[in-house]
Amino acid sequence: MGEMEKKSAKRKKRRDIQHLILSTIAVAGVLSVALVAPNVVGAMDKLGLLPNRRQNEIIKASRERLLKKGYLVRDEGKLRLTSTGQAFLLRLQLRHSGLRKPKRWDGRWRLLIFDIPEQRKGQRDLVRRTLIQIGFVRLQDSVWLYPYDCEDIIVLLKADFRIGKNLLYIIADTIENDTEYRALFNLPLDR
Repeated sequence: MGEMEKKSAKRKKRRDIQHLILSTIAVAGVLSVALVAPNVVGAMDKLGLLPNRRQNEIIKASRERLLKKGYLVRDEGKLRLTSTGQAFLLRLQLRHSGLRKPKRWDGRWRLLIFDIPEQRKGQRDLVRRTLIQIGFVRLQDSVWLYPYDCEDIIVLLKADFRIGKNLLYIIADTIENDTEYRALFNLPLDR
């Protein structure tokens, strides 16, 4: 294995460990620092992510990196996922699940419309950044466009950001003057 391959594998393993730690904390809500390691160790052992016995050191280093980046915070001896951490976890989940583009476009547009109150402006910005990362294109202020089925990802987004009632998923057969958007997504211009 070449040097670049080794570095790439190491980065992937680090992301996988971070994903496990964040997912564990997100699922449980709040976990004490002492309880995080055994759960994560067991999961990593089952996935075969740790070939040697430096597990506690690796988990501690990864946890400290997540704390330093602001994805986790310590609160009375417990770890909590921050809103930035939630967004990072969502990006990791999207990478793992991936949005698959079908070979042929079905001719329907997927629209997302959201109305998140001003008091939750930070969360609104996180939703926007996440939509951009997924590949959505902004149609208007809070209206976003995507040409492929993405309902599963949207359900995950609604659950992770707790915005179920504030986000609408619409499937539309046509959009007026959509030539520009077809070109953006490399879709056939005549339909």
